[in-house]
Formats: sequence, C-alpha cells, structure tokens
Amino acid sequence: MTDTQTTDLRAAARELHDAGLCVLPIKPDGTKAPALKWTPYKVTASTPAEHDAWFGGARHAGIAVVYGAVSGCVEMLEFEGLAIREGLLDEVTEIMDASGLGEPWAAIRNGWVTESPSGGLHFRVRLDGIPVPPNRKLASRPATEDEYTPEERQRVAERPGAKVVRVLIETRGEGGYGLVEPSSGTVHASGRPYIRSAGSPATIPVLGGDTMDAIRDVCRMLDSLPKVETPKSAPREQQPLPDGGLRPGEDYEARTDWADILGPAGWTFITQRGNTRYWRRPSKDRGVSATTGHAPDRDRLFVFTTSTEFTSEVPYTKFGAYALLEHNSNFKAAAAALRREGYGAEPTRRRLSSVPAQHFADGSSALDHAPDAQEGFEGGPQLRSVPSRPELDITNEADGIDGVLQLMKDGRLPDLYTRSGGPCWVYRDDNDDPIVQQLGSDNLRAYLADHVSSFIVKRNPLTEQLQEERELLMPKSCSTILGRKTWPLPVLRGVVTSPVIRPDGTLLDSLGYDRATGLFLEPRVPLRRLAPQVTRDSLDKARSIVLDQVLADFPWVAASDRAHFLGALLTPILRPYFHGATPMFVLTATAAGSGKSLLKDIFRHCYGIADTAWPENDTELRKSITTQLYGTGQPVVVLDNLPNGYVIKSPVLSALLTSEVWGDRVLGATSKVTMPNDRLWIVTGNALRTGGDNGRRVLWVRLDPDCPDPDQRDNFTLGDLRPWLRANASTLVAALVTLVRAWMAAGAPLVRVRKGDYSGWASMVAGLLDFLGVEGWLADRNEARDQDDELQEWALFLEMWHETYGAEPLATGALITGLPAHVPRKGDEPPSANQLGIWLKARQGRYFGTHKVVMVVDSHRKQNLWRVEVHADRGNGGHES
Repeated sequence: MTDTQTTDLRAAARELHDAGLCVLPIKPDGTKAPALKWTPYKVTASTPAEHDAWFGGARHAGIAVVYGAVSGCVEMLEFEGLAIREGLLDEVTEIMDASGLGEPWAAIRNGWVTESPSGGLHFRVRLDGIPVPPNRKLASRPATEDEYTPEERQRVAERPGAKVVRVLIETRGEGGYGLVEPSSGTVHASGRPYIRSAGSPATIPVLGGDTMDAIRDVCRMLDSLPKVETPKSAPREQQPLPDGGLRPGEDYEARTDWADILGPAGWTFITQRGNTRYWRRPSKDRGVSATTGHAPDRDRLFVFTTSTEFTSEVPYTKFGAYALLEHNSNFKAAAAALRREGYGAEPTRRRLSSVPAQHFADGSSALDHAPDAQEGFEGGPQLRSVPSRPELDITNEADGIDGVLQLMKDGRLPDLYTRSGGPCWVYRDDNDDPIVQQLGSDNLRAYLADHVSSFIVKRNPLTEQLQEERELLMPKSCSTILGRKTWPLPVLRGVVTSPVIRPDGTLLDSLGYDRATGLFLEPRVPLRRLAPQVTRDSLDKARSIVLDQVLADFPWVAASDRAHFLGALLTPILRPYFHGATPMFVLTATAAGSGKSLLKDIFRHCYGIADTAWPENDTELRKSITTQLYGTGQPVVVLDNLPNGYVIKSPVLSALLTSEVWGDRVLGATSKVTMPNDRLWIVTGNALRTGGDNGRRVLWVRLDPDCPDPDQRDNFTLGDLRPWLRANASTLVAALVTLVRAWMAAGAPLVRVRKGDYSGWASMVAGLLDFLGVEGWLADRNEARDQDDELQEWALFLEMWHETYGAEPLATGALITGLPAHVPRKGDEPPSANQLGIWLKARQGRYFGTHKVVMVVDSHRKQNLWRVEVHADRGNGGHES
C-alpha cells in the first residue's frame, strides 16, 4: 500500500478506460453520488472526451467505475471495514483453501484491490462468458446496541420490533458502481482517500461463472441474520409431552450427528471453524455447498446451492433433513418410521372416535333440489338410489383424492355429472332457467361438505393419542381432482326442458338425469300426464290447440311461414332423435307490432329461451355463442332485435349453423372446450335480409299484417296470447309432444327433400308436417332467394351481362364501362377493375340463378377475361342453387 499514489483524476480515468472500464465523476460533497445523470452509462461507456471535460483541472475530487456488461463483465466484491476488523477475510480465506478454491481466491486477493476510507477492501473479478448479476448483499449480522447511530436508536424507540443490520460482505454488479482510488477529500464523509492496495485495473483476474458462484456461496456462509424455517424444513413446534415423554423427531435431534444424515446421501465434510462445519454436495469436487452449526440458537443445516434436494437458503433441522431425504418432507411418515426404529416413546393407543352423522351446508344448497313429481305425471322422476352419507378419511391427501374418485365410481355422489370441461351440476337460476354450472374447486369443496363426512386422523400433541376431527377436503385437493382428464361420473350430454324423443324412438319424459341418453330433463312447465297411446281424438285435439288456436291469427305472408314456424316449434322435441345442426330461423316482419315477440314468447313459455342482444361484431358474436352453449340449458337461443333492414352476413354464423360440435375458449379460462351444437337458433327483426353463405343456412318466418298500427289489432281466437300461455303452457307442450308421438307411432314417415347440410332434419320435419296435413314446408325457395341481397344482385348482374354480351369473353374494365348500372357495388362507389376481378375469381363456377361466371385466360395479352354461361335447364330441371 502506498500514500504516494497519483491524485491526477484524468490520468486515473485514462488507466481505467484502457482497462475497458466505464468511468463516472463523483460529487465532492461526501454523498458518494455521481456528479451527473449516470443512467445512460449503465449501457454505454464514457469516452476520453468526456473524461477531459469531467476531470480537467480540479473540478471533481472523486472517480468511480460502473460495473457489469458496460465494463467488460467486471464485478466488485466488497468486504466492509467491520468485516475486516472482525476477521471475516481470514475466515473466508481459510474456507476457500480447504474447499479447493484457494487458487482463484488468491488471484482475486492479488488482483486489483482498493482499500476504502472505512478500512474495507474492494476486490474485482471479470466474469468469463456469463452476465454479471445485480448488486447482492452476501453476509450481514444484527447490529449490537452499542453500534446504533442516533437515528437507529430513535427508530428502535419508535418501533421496538425494528431490525438494525450491519452489512459485512456485498457485491457491486450489473447496474451498480463503486468509488476507486485516487478519490479523496470531501468525496467520502470521513475525508479520507481511497487507496490502491494491490494490482491495478490491468490485473483483474478472469474467472468462470461456476467458480464465482462457489466463491459467493462461501462469502454468504458468514451471514449471521436469523433464517426462517419453513413447514417443509422443520416440524411445527409442539408443547412438551407430559410425564417426560419424547417424540421421535425430538429424540432423533438429540441422538443423531449431521454426518449420519449427510454422509449416506453423498455429502462430504470439508472443514470446521468453531461450531460451524462446512459441507460439499454430491457430484462436486470443490467449493462449499452448506453449513451446519452456524446459527447460535440451534444446530441446523443451511444449503446455499439450488442443485440438491434441499431448498436453498432455508434452515433444516436434523429431523427436517431426515424427513426430506427419506420421506419427501412427510413429517408424519418420518416420525412413524423413527418410532419403528426405536426413537421416542410409544404412546398408548385409543380407539378412534366416530364422526357424527351431521349435515353441513357450506354453499351447495342448489344441489339439494330434486324435481318434484308433478300432479298426474306418469312414471315419476328417475332418481338414483344413494346410500347413506359416506365417511372418508382424508388425513393423507392422495388417499383422500382416491377416496373421492372411488365414491364417484360407486355412484355415491348424487347430482354430479361430467362434460367436456369437467364435473358439473344443473340448477335453476333466479329466472327459473336451467343452468349448467362447471365446478371450480370451491364448488366441489362445498358439494363434498354437504354429501361426504370427511375427517382427518390427528395425534393429540399432549397425549400422542389418535383422534378423528371433522375436516373439509383441501382446496388444492379439489383442484387436483378437477385437473384430471377424466372423471368416473355420468356424462351430461345436454339439458332438455320438455319431453323429447330418444335416438331409439322412445319418449324421455322422466324428470332428472336419463342414463340412456345422458340428457337431463328439467321441464320449463309442469308436465301433464300422457296416455300410453295416442288416439285419433287426442291427435285431433292437439292439432286444434296448436294450429287452430295458438297459431291461427298470426299474419303469415305465406303457408311456408306457418309451416316453418311449426317445424321450429317441434324441433326441440325431436332434437335427440336426429344428428346434425339445424338452420337458423329468421322471424321478420314488415313493421313493429306484427307479432314477432309473441312467436318468441311461445318458445319462452314452452321450452325457455336464452335471450341475447345481437352482438356488434363477429368477435362478440362468437363469445355470445360460446356463453350460451357452455353455460345455459335452454334449447332455444334467440338473437333479438336486429336493426331494421339488417343484412345477416357473418362467417361465424355460417360456421355455427353447419357444425355439430362447437369449440372455443371459455371466457376466464385458458383451455379450449367442445360443446354439442344442439340448440335451435333464432334471430328477430324487421325487414331482415341475408348475404353471403348465410342465405342458404336460414329458414324464413315472415309476418305482414298489411295495416297501419298493427299492434292495435283485436278479436283473436285466444284473445291476448301471453296470459293464455302463462296459464296453459303445459297444455301446449303436451299438445306438441302428442303431435310428435302420433307421427312416431305411425312409423315416423319421411318426405325426402333437399336442404344441403340439413336434408336429414328437413326430410324428417317434412314427413311430420305432411302427417299433420300442414302445407308449405320449404315452399318459399324462390322468395328466400329474393331475401338474399348478394344472390339477387349477382343474379341480375349476370343476366344483364349475358343479355348484353352473350358468351363473349370480356375484361373487367369493359364490364364496368359497359354495365355501370348493374355492376355489384360495395357501398355507393363502383369497384375498380382489379376489385371486380377479385370478386369474379371468388365466385367463378357458382350459379346465381341459372347463370355462372367462367374465367378465360388470354395468353396472348397475359390477362384474365370473363364470360357468362347459362345452365341448360334454365332453372326448370330441379337443379338446386
């Protein structure tokens, strides 16, 4: 060490810069703070020009180095003056030598070393090939009372529990800086200078990451702050046993040495200083990994590496270490094993007390609902016979989970079902609508609290006797059960709100869960008694109720509109009987007050509906569809009150209406679920039209009262329909079921019709309506085309094109110029030639009416031409669009 070192900060800056270090000026006010905003210099090194500006003359008395990547991955290891005075440097050196780290540690001690004004030492090391970690405090200790500053004494007086700590060893790494020689004078509060003790910036040693990690670990081993035990590292403190009894873990602590625990696990003893012993983990040939006996209050293991079975920087008792190594931190299993080996005193055993057969209501009251048999209802509900409330030992979590799954498999947990997303139950909401509730961990826990007498077996801490205590399954256990891929529960395939036809042609009319179909019957209205067979009189009466009363006074535009509505009204009863999706029904009228809401109310009173507003875009539409399929049980979904004259043109609807299964991510969840698309989809609005592919996937129900103020009409057959529905909905449902039963009894005759993807369903409804003598099913095909704006626009365009130019191939520009009044538009402006070409490519080969567009490649001019072809039958050959 020398006191004759240069005080030329500019020369010092040059030396530091030449060694690849980033330099900063320091304020001469004792704060050790940079004399400028230094954040940019964390990533960009200062330059000699800046050094000239900062250190020319005697402007600043201090100079510092920024550590980390900006200085070539240099890290500073600081031993505070207090650590030097207490001999920590000598202790660290002894441990380094004993652990095989003596050579790299000597390189650090003989590299660039600075003595601080407080007597501490700053060592530097350059890390090879790895980033420098941020600043870290490696070793500290509680301050003694005589070391308190006046400010600390005041803080302790105000907060008696406050901790006052003295840092002994720390690092300056990425994002940190430190003062270096020849800083002096007012830079430090003491007024003393920083002095070079050994080496220079050019002699900083270079070490690998693993070596430096091991050196830091040794320094951290001198930390004396109290460490908090965790439930996995130490058993819970317990009261002493009476009569001098001793628990196995306590006996093990007293009788076992750490070498007996760590040696068989492959650990190596390194050295000992005082009561502290140093250990190296298995598969490591140098360095220190853990200490024992360092804490003054208790002999515990403290591991510094993350590469062992032990949690790093957590103190382990001997019993805690044994429990981890031999029993995966299961203290009960460890204590039992030690007791078998002769540790502790064997307590007297008492007979286990029984768990009282008491019912606890913890929030699953919705599950207590069982449908009552309605007056006159034939057959009664299908209810599963459930034995007495089962008892379940959940002392061991894994056994508890297995026990719950076994109860599911044995059918001892009523009213639980499973579907795509996992276990669920069915309940009615405040509007008396059925809801399918997917269970969360809280739901399952509440359910098990109501239906299972669960308990844990505990050992009395005073008497060591075993006893049962009422306990609910832990939330994490419920989450584990719900996290499975499958569950031994009945599969819920859907909810129906009226009697329905099973796939085998039989009638499902018993309340609750039907094992044959996986359907849950939760009727919207009380079910009336149904005769074993349908007679001609009952069929005629049912037909009269539906056609001559309920549907008699609606202003249908054509017979097809009444037929379509009746087909829609019967579809929920037929739904399990056929496969595939159904088209969407569009309830539209020429003016408000025509009766659309009454048509919707018929569905509401018979089956219940999931009523939702028309979403503003396709993203919201998809969310709405998923919500209805996933959470509601109503068989009819109504997208209500579309804007007047709205054109229904949505690719999301097109996908929905042709899919038997709908898949999507449920809001609030990360996983995708799949749901059967078993609903009847309805939209309502005035003067609605369709566009794109949606026109082929809808059936129209049109109303036209042909009068001003249609809501003022009177003299209806049933008077006001809504009060009649409230009083007679069960009668109407029975009539609809009777119509379907009569058709089934007649052999379910079909009338073959073509309706694209819906042909099977359409043929079935055509046969049913033909059996009932209802005309008009699918008779509006020409009118339906008129409701499709895109189809109509392109059909007229192609007809005028063919009429004007015949089969002559034309360029798109010629078409725009020659047929300006007929070219399709998007908005008010005609398309460009390029845009029209794109539209024609997208529609080539498709018939609009009897015309289709065909592309002709003009190889000479290197362009596409277009012409129109006409189908040979010109629409008279039964060819479908």
